[in-house]
Amino acid sequence: MNRTIAILFFTLVVVMVGFGVIIPLLPFYVTSMGGSGISMGILMAIFAFMQFLFSPLWGDLSDRYGRKPFLMIGALGNGITMLLMAYSTELWMLFAARALAGVLSSATMPTAMAYISDSTDEKERGSGMGIIGAAFGVGMVLGPGIGGGMSDISLSAPFFLAAGLSVVALAFIWFFLPESLPKEKRLKSEKKIQGPQIKTLWDALISPIGFLFALAFLLSFGLTNFEGVFGLYADYRYGYDAKTVGLVLTMIGISSAVVQGALTGPAIRRWGDSAVIKVSLIASAFGFLLMLTAGRLSTVMLTTGFFVVSNAMLRPSVASLISKKTAQGQGIAMGLNNSFMSLGRIVGPIWAGVVLDINLNYPYITGAVIMALGFIAALIFLKKEPVIA
Repeated sequence: MNRTIAILFFTLVVVMVGFGVIIPLLPFYVTSMGGSGISMGILMAIFAFMQFLFSPLWGDLSDRYGRKPFLMIGALGNGITMLLMAYSTELWMLFAARALAGVLSSATMPTAMAYISDSTDEKERGSGMGIIGAAFGVGMVLGPGIGGGMSDISLSAPFFLAAGLSVVALAFIWFFLPESLPKEKRLKSEKKIQGPQIKTLWDALISPIGFLFALAFLLSFGLTNFEGVFGLYADYRYGYDAKTVGLVLTMIGISSAVVQGALTGPAIRRWGDSAVIKVSLIASAFGFLLMLTAGRLSTVMLTTGFFVVSNAMLRPSVASLISKKTAQGQGIAMGLNNSFMSLGRIVGPIWAGVVLDINLNYPYITGAVIMALGFIAALIFLKKEPVIA
């Protein structure tokens, strides 16, 4: 099990490095090709849009044919699209590469979550999801750090490194990762495999766990109000370059990875998923407002660090609760979870870009409002579940 978790962890770190390298580079990468702030928002959103379309399809396929093939597709696809990004010389090429990245890398997350669900009991589920969250954190530490640090070489250099790491992840999965879903437990259905449709998502929202899917959207929307415009916000307000943006994101990412990896499991076992979700929501709302008070690099790091740490346990807690309460296949449930998160990552960056053009502070103010509304809704709809001893 330890080797299995290590391989999953490395694979998800590699995928998130591919996502993270672009964050400090994006404002400068887009403008070097003649793009604008709107181009930046669309570039962030198109990746998430493709994930939104394809995540349930990959989750469904993994329930039918096993987890390992689709983890391999995710790793291979990440490598290919990193190379396409590196060789992009015009905006349309950049958009095409990010769209394909969303299609192929979206095989990784729902499949990895389903793999964890296959391999853990309910008592350990929160810890397993916390490991996935920690991989996100480490990827978001290394990605911006690599992107900012290698920007002196060239804007495309970090993508070549990310592509090489993807090949290593693919080899680890192929040779060392056992299949977690035996043939006798695979979903046997005559139904046609479908991607997300409006009816599918609506049915999920009105299901007994619909509020959890709504929370998956909300937490993603709120977080991308920070992620989607941080590079541009830091450039406009503080005059930071790609290297400084990468440094800030690296330092706060370390805090996030530690919290997700070390504290998520124990916190969920001690207080339950619902309590962790509620505390994370209200702390994230406060964190958004706190970031507006920062005036120099030290306070930027402290306030953004507080926000990211507050938000760190939210994603794995929601995923853990969905996996425990779903009556469907784990792959389908995790695919739907990823689709709602992707929907948040579509709307979030576009919204943040639009309101940033109106007022520099609006993305963070609206993020705080969204998280606060989520906290109020969680008080109403999330009942305290029994804690597994």
